[in-house]
Parts: sequence; structure tokens; C-alpha cells
Amino acid sequence: MMDAAGPTASFEAPSTARLDALSDAAVRDIAWLLFSPDLLRSQPPAGVLAMPFESPGAVAATIDWLDAQDADPAALHRHIADARVTRLGRYAECLLAWFLTHGPAARLIAANVPLRRKGITLGECDFLVETPTGRRLHWELAVKCYLHAGDGRGELADYVGPNLQDRFDLKLAHLLDHQLRLSAREEFASLGHRGPWDAQMFVKGWLFYRNGTNERDPAEIDPAHARGWWSTQADWPSFSSGHADAWIVLPRLEWLSPRIHDSQHASSFVSADALGQQLMQQTAPTMVAAFVGNAEGHWVERSRGFIVPDDWPERAHAFARRQAHQA
Repeated sequence: MMDAAGPTASFEAPSTARLDALSDAAVRDIAWLLFSPDLLRSQPPAGVLAMPFESPGAVAATIDWLDAQDADPAALHRHIADARVTRLGRYAECLLAWFLTHGPAARLIAANVPLRRKGITLGECDFLVETPTGRRLHWELAVKCYLHAGDGRGELADYVGPNLQDRFDLKLAHLLDHQLRLSAREEFASLGHRGPWDAQMFVKGWLFYRNGTNERDPAEIDPAHARGWWSTQADWPSFSSGHADAWIVLPRLEWLSPRIHDSQHASSFVSADALGQQLMQQTAPTMVAAFVGNAEGHWVERSRGFIVPDDWPERAHAFARRQAHQA
């Protein structure tokens, strides 16, 4: 089920049944960006959360718009193909830009606006948007997948990227101290985009916990955030036993919304044992998803997570602790 909490929590939440009924993967990904829970709570004064909708009417109009996109997604597919995206963050930007250009809520003014001083690029503002009531917003979009690799201390530094090149607390600090401040800089005023601009962070994604166990989340994290699990290769046989009969590796551009496949896709699924054997020689974490069949003949994602090499937990814990001392 596509969680409908998050940015629209102050309004009546849209029917999860209508969101779950969306069949096109790209349209479902747009809906997920707009309606899934935020990863973070608001971090005032600098870290205000983005609010895509100003009224219940805008929410309802967006659901109708998503239904129309789902019925005829050809133009959206051409937009994605023309963008030639290979990175998850750029894919998310591509989808949000489509909504802001063609959707019924906030209007796109500019995207990926570079800010330079004496020929040196200081950064880029992801999105400049104007709401129906005339508010002018600067959105910084981040879509992240972090694995909890801590020891119960309840700190944001415990959440690390699968390749151990990223960490949640450092990402948040960069958002607050650099990215969200770009539109308030003197150099930005010279670009001709009339302000003032209210900077907001648009942070979506998934957090993954060892064998699906509950951990004490840091105060910065929204308790409603999307959750998954991770398991070592050695733990995989016992963890996956009885979990699901159908498994598949998720390509990176399928890391946003929960997946749905029709019966023709069934040949791509493998058993848990076969998946474990397939990934035995992998040297990096791999995201996989479990599927179950429903009464309509579709395969619906039940859960998702990472299978990691047996030495990854130790390396991840050392990465979080060492970098924490250096930060």
C-alpha cells in the first residue's frame, strides 16, 4: 500500500485505494514523491518541509490528474526518455519537474538554477516554484536510501548509504548549511528571479533495518517514514524463509514507489534460495523485493530490502563511527 501520510497531513488524506490502483510505474513514482511520508521531521528554522499542496482542492485535483496520467502516460514516458536519466536523484527531479509543469498545484518557474561567484559554481537550486496563492518557494529535493548500521545509540549518523559513501546526518547538515541557503545569497538576487524565496526541503526515501527489527529512531526522523530491511548473505536463508515465494532484484530506477507487476512479469521472479545463490558473489549491497499475488492476477510488492556481504555490517559500523568523530 502506498502510504498517503506526509506533506498533505494537514488535509484529508487521499484514498490509498486510488493511489494503489495506479498501474503505470512512472505515474506511481510521481504519486509516491507527492504523498509518501517524509524521511525527516521539520528542522526549523532553516529546515522547513516542502508542502506541495495549499488546499484540499489541490490534493483532489492532483489525484484526478494522476488518474489521467495513468490512463495515457505516453507523454510522460517520452519526457523521461528524453532526459536520459541514469541516477535515482535525477529521475526523481525529472518526475517532479513534470508534475510542476503539467500538474494542477504549484507551478515551475525554474529548475537546476546554477549559482556562481567569479566563475566558481557555488551550487544549484533544485526547483523554484510559485504556488496558486503567489508564494515563491525554493525546493531542495533529495531521495535517499539509508541502512541503519548503528548499535542502538539513536543517532542520525547510524544511517549510511549502501556503498558507504554517504550518511544521513552529513546530508542533512549539507541541506541546512548550504543548499537551502542558496536562494538567500547576494549572488542569487542578481539572477533575476524575483523573491523573496522561502526555502524548503523535499526529502523522501526509505530507511532499512537489520532483519526488519525496530530501532530507536533519532528525533530528526519522521516516525511514519518508509521502512525496509537488510540481511547479510549468511542470514539470508533464515530471514527469507516463509517471507515470500517470489523475489526480484530491483534496478536503481525502481527504488521509489512499491512495485506492481502483471502476470506476464512472473517469469522474472526467482525463489529466495535462487536469489541467495545469484547474489553470493556480490561485493556490494543489492536491493531486492518480495512479491505476492493478488486476486486480480497482479504481483504486488510485499517488502523490500538489501542483501549485503557478510563483512558489510562491520565496515558500515566502522564507517559511521569513524566519520562521526571526524565530522
